[in-house]
Amino acid sequence: MNKPRRALLKVIVLGDSGVGKTSLMNHQLPGTKLFRYVYKKFSQQYKATIGADFVTKELQIDDKLVTLQIWDTAGQERFQSLGSAFYRGADCCVLVYDVNVQKSFETLNNWHEEFVKQADPADPDAFPFILFGNKIDGGSSRMVSEKKAREWCASRGDIPYFETSAKEGYNVNEAFLCVAKMALEGEHEQQNDLYFQGISETVSEVEQRGGGCAC
Repeated sequence: MNKPRRALLKVIVLGDSGVGKTSLMNHQLPGTKLFRYVYKKFSQQYKATIGADFVTKELQIDDKLVTLQIWDTAGQERFQSLGSAFYRGADCCVLVYDVNVQKSFETLNNWHEEFVKQADPADPDAFPFILFGNKIDGGSSRMVSEKKAREWCASRGDIPYFETSAKEGYNVNEAFLCVAKMALEGEHEQQNDLYFQGISETVSEVEQRGGGCAC
């Protein structure tokens, strides 16, 4: 039996502090492995050097074993501009806002523009963005309607939109599956950066041992 092809994809998650980015990242997808502890030494290094943190999720899509390396700002949103090291090599960008906080929606344009400026994709209009409207479990405190969010997405080239609740796990699996598929479609032809190669090797070592953290 042929081994499944592998893909290592870098996903950037952007949005104001408090919108639930970290909770979304740490949500356990069914049938996936969360290698947070395996990557702790890498994660802490980047958190210290470029103000960023990441988790890694692995899932099967068709004939590919897809490893999503999902990067967060590690509480550094106030600096806004995190530098090219954070954005470099990204395959997809997830923008997150809190449906109960109007300001977090209004700053989406800033985050979108910041990503395009720092990541400098070859074709900004074709680069895969996805919008998450998080914390829909807030009930009557909602401030941003689904219609308004979808209008914003339409104005940005009809990017996909998901309403999520990290607290209740609502729609998170579906949203990240879309992230993986879109990132695969726009997968870079060039080789990943050297530190990606090292991380990929660590994944292989864990699989060979048949272990790893599946928390």
